Amino acid sequence: MIVDVQGKPVYAYTGTRAFDAARPVAVFVHGAEHDHSVWGLQSRYFAHHGFSVLAVDLPGHMRSAGPALTSIGALADWLAALLDALGVREAFVAGHSMGSLVALEFAARHPERVRRVALLATAFPMTVSPMLLDAAREREPEAIALVNQWSHSTLAAKPSSPGPGFWLRGVNQRLMERVSARGEPQLFHTDFAACNDYADGLASAAKVRCPVRFVVGRLDAMTPPRAARAIADALAQAGVPVDTVTLDAGHALMTEQPDATLDALYTFAVHP
Repeated sequence: MIVDVQGKPVYAYTGTRAFDAARPVAVFVHGAEHDHSVWGLQSRYFAHHGFSVLAVDLPGHMRSAGPALTSIGALADWLAALLDALGVREAFVAGHSMGSLVALEFAARHPERVRRVALLATAFPMTVSPMLLDAAREREPEAIALVNQWSHSTLAAKPSSPGPGFWLRGVNQRLMERVSARGEPQLFHTDFAACNDYADGLASAAKVRCPVRFVVGRLDAMTPPRAARAIADALAQAGVPVDTVTLDAGHALMTEQPDATLDALYTFAVHP
């Protein structure tokens, strides 16, 4: 569906069900150079099992109008504006990679609006190498190819995507190319720079008040499990209930281990 947020059209996939703010709400936030479709299995399942779903296209990505926002803080406040536009008081929020930083910052800035948070393939700091930042700015096809390679733990994961005949690397490559083609110039660099510049992770973790689940890939070369420890420790020191689910996957958790990712999210979201 299309929602007007601060005067601009925003797309959110609702899992083929009409959105109803009176039901429990689950929000899914994608990562850099992606869109809502990376949550295909998980968002659809939630929509058919008790939740109203908002799998968003972030500003400037695919069906949501630009410009793309340049900081994690701005994206977190934009997410609050989206919920305001739909009359949502509280939500379960899941974010992947860059989206995990948005989810964390949203929970810190708007603690009364978050019931539980799932951080998938997260890291703090989420440092991006100067080489990759330069490639994203000057040679985006090269950056897309590199990230696509690093996001997957194997050339052909089995069992994996529920759709027979789909090649995960090819699907992800084409998705990033489409996001690039439809977006503004240097969109990948804008996303990466927002991750690289985000410095508030530990301070924001201290402001979170809801339970947090980390979902990490044992074979993740982009954000290895150890990269989440600083945030997990900061949350625990703040008295936040924290747990971690480790999957046999790389950075592309939702496609390499779709069912296990769904189980990790849904069991957490429905917990009393």
